[in-house]
Amino acid sequence: MMKRILATTAVLAFCALPLAAQGHATTAGDEMTITAQVVDLNCNTTNGASGAGHKACAQACAKAGVPLGLLSSDGTMYVPVSSKPGDPQNSKLMPFAESKVKVTGTHRFVSGLHTIEIKTVSAAS
Repeated sequence: MMKRILATTAVLAFCALPLAAQGHATTAGDEMTITAQVVDLNCNTTNGASGAGHKACAQACAKAGVPLGLLSSDGTMYVPVSSKPGDPQNSKLMPFAESKVKVTGTHRFVSGLHTIEIKTVSAAS
């Protein structure tokens, strides 16, 4: 029985090697700058909450791990992402919750989702 378990483990480990060796390929994107409102994705998409009156709630939700998004004036929602594991996007946007920002980064449109890998963020004038 022990030989069978060891043999099965060896086969599974050998099959997993190609998967472990693969890195994540970065999908090409376009550099862009957008002006958008930082919104709490959960409250904004479930009940339309946004604006100055929702700022404290958005900040509390962001601190609890709810992702923040970028809502452009044309209604497009951009989800901030990172190609670097552990790069917290919420911390870049939290000071600007429910405010307008100017964001520069890499835009990707994948599987119907607009994402942006933030390079710079500042208050919009």
